[in-house]
Amino acid sequence: MYFGTDRRKRVEITDKTIEYVAALAKLELTEEEKEKAKTDMGSILGYITTMNELDTEGVKPMSHVFPIHNVFREDVVENGPDRDILLQNAPAKKDGCFMVPKTVE
Repeated sequence: MYFGTDRRKRVEITDKTIEYVAALAKLELTEEEKEKAKTDMGSILGYITTMNELDTEGVKPMSHVFPIHNVFREDVVENGPDRDILLQNAPAKKDGCFMVPKTVE
């Protein structure tokens, strides 16, 4: 199966190509799935070939179709934790810190 409008740019999609891609994706495909994958991959490459024929001179690259702005708020501490309140839950404390058992000799 060949795809591409220009003979110099034609890509052959063979069973070997599908088996290679399936191995990369760690997939085990049946013969029917291989044929479907061959058709699907051919459609994708055909679409890419069509897209490459478009004149994109002067078109700015974009990451999204719609303008998207950062919707996250700025990471600002609004009210810091009160050390005394936090240490109330500590089973052991020393000099305003949690005490934990030694784990490394």
